[in-house]
Amino acid sequence: MYLRITLAQLDAVLGDFDHNVEKIKKAIDIAELERSDILIFPELFLTGYPPEDLILRTSFLKRNMQALNNVINYTKNKNTLVLLGFINVDTDAHNAAAIIQNGKLLGVYHKHLLPNYSVFDERRYFAPGDSPTIISLKEAKIGITICEDIWSPIGPMHEEVLEGAQIIMNLSASPYYYGKRQLRKNYVSQKAYDYHCPIVYCNLIGGQDELVFDGGSIVVDSNGNIVAEGKPFEEDIITVDLEIEENLRSNLHDPRRRHIEKGYFSPPVFIKAEGNFQHKNLKVTGKISYNMTKEEEIFKALVLGLKDYVRKNGFIKVVLGLSGGMDSSLVAVIAVEALGKENVVGILMPSMYSSEHSINDAKKLSENLGIEHHIISISEVYHSYEEALENIFKNYPRDITEENIQARIRGNYLMALSNKFGYLVLTTGNKSETATGYATLYGDMAGGLSVIKDVYKTDIYKIAAWYNSWKGSEIIPENIFIKPPSAELRPDQTDQDTLPPYEILDEILRLYIEEERAVEEIVERGFEKETVKYVARLVDKNEYKRRQGPIGIKISKRAFGKDRRMPITNKYREW
Repeated sequence: MYLRITLAQLDAVLGDFDHNVEKIKKAIDIAELERSDILIFPELFLTGYPPEDLILRTSFLKRNMQALNNVINYTKNKNTLVLLGFINVDTDAHNAAAIIQNGKLLGVYHKHLLPNYSVFDERRYFAPGDSPTIISLKEAKIGITICEDIWSPIGPMHEEVLEGAQIIMNLSASPYYYGKRQLRKNYVSQKAYDYHCPIVYCNLIGGQDELVFDGGSIVVDSNGNIVAEGKPFEEDIITVDLEIEENLRSNLHDPRRRHIEKGYFSPPVFIKAEGNFQHKNLKVTGKISYNMTKEEEIFKALVLGLKDYVRKNGFIKVVLGLSGGMDSSLVAVIAVEALGKENVVGILMPSMYSSEHSINDAKKLSENLGIEHHIISISEVYHSYEEALENIFKNYPRDITEENIQARIRGNYLMALSNKFGYLVLTTGNKSETATGYATLYGDMAGGLSVIKDVYKTDIYKIAAWYNSWKGSEIIPENIFIKPPSAELRPDQTDQDTLPPYEILDEILRLYIEEERAVEEIVERGFEKETVKYVARLVDKNEYKRRQGPIGIKISKRAFGKDRRMPITNKYREW
């Protein structure tokens, strides 16, 4: 016997219930046309994910329940069983899956395992469930789980399988970082193999603040083979026919499951659903494998994150400063891919220290991309600052103060354009700079979204090279690749006047920030001790800057922001 299952890997807009309900209805119509037995949505799709403190508003919770009733009514006289993520409210709030068919709410499953690490705060908002849930449909038994429920060695899937579930459905909102896609496929495949039970894993797609949800939904058979995969970083609707008896054959040949104990959770809830569709021709949609290089994967995550941040926050156009350097060049190409060239404005803001080649490189990039660009000098305004401050500064030598004034003038220009024309300002600092404080507060840190905030400088160059290769032409001019990186805030300045070479710096930062390695542990890896201490000191001392900067798109395992929460007032030192 086969079950026909449709996965709705779609992009929700947090809090836009009307928008989300319309998408749900369209997916229901598609599933009905496909004669699908089951339609599964991502976790909390009805509300969008993560709702954070909106969950503390009873008006939001009521609106969520009203939207759910709208969907339930829409399913009248329809045969497909719908699994929809929403917030269930009784005496508390629950991350839940509604089980809907033919105008009726057959039951509700509550998420058991509430993650409270990395970017997750679910224990702050939700009460955990304690009853596994099994749906009887046709002759099949179907277990329901939500995201984290299958990421634990012992979870509700364990109990549901031992109670006879022949397939596990998982509604998920698993945020992206590089390496997560492969980890997810490996883990779910192994889990299906260990229990000899197919898993249908439907993941959210889209950007939400600094998070990107990459989709990549998968259907895995009882032997751990991926039989269908959703498109990464795109909406996709996949329909698959899964053979239910296959897990019985697997168990007969490999009977490990017979010896596993149950009883970790409350007895399961059993729900009866109607199965009205008969299938003569087997169907599978969805490519089995999408392979990407690291550079392509990160680029697409950044494009999706920027596109959704702009769209969901009601902007149309973005503006950014073009210095002729690699960082602003990469942000410009990401913006063009996300929004179209007609919605990207580049501003060249040369000073008396700007090199001719940097101005020319920025012009060439703008022409190659076909974007609107303008040149606004900061020299005259800078000299007016010098005159205004001359008396109070007269007994002090020139230092970083004068450099920061230049950056702040540029920030003022960009924010003025934002105010006048409604543009979103994109900042262009990378993770290496953000980590070490090599940026000016209220200057080049001023803006609405820091697109490459979580991308190291060494990776910036690799992604840019991939982009030119992907496009088949030199969109980002060659000179930008070969000239030494420089802020051009004083004569003959380069980044390496202040920072170690990026190849060394980025590896130290990765160990210190993402792996939380101690200074001595990093030194044991072969790095010079004073260099490691210097980098650690820069990271620690600049927490106050990062806290005041714009959010950035998360693409690493440990990003600045809600993912890494360090106190500003802090006397602990390793340097």
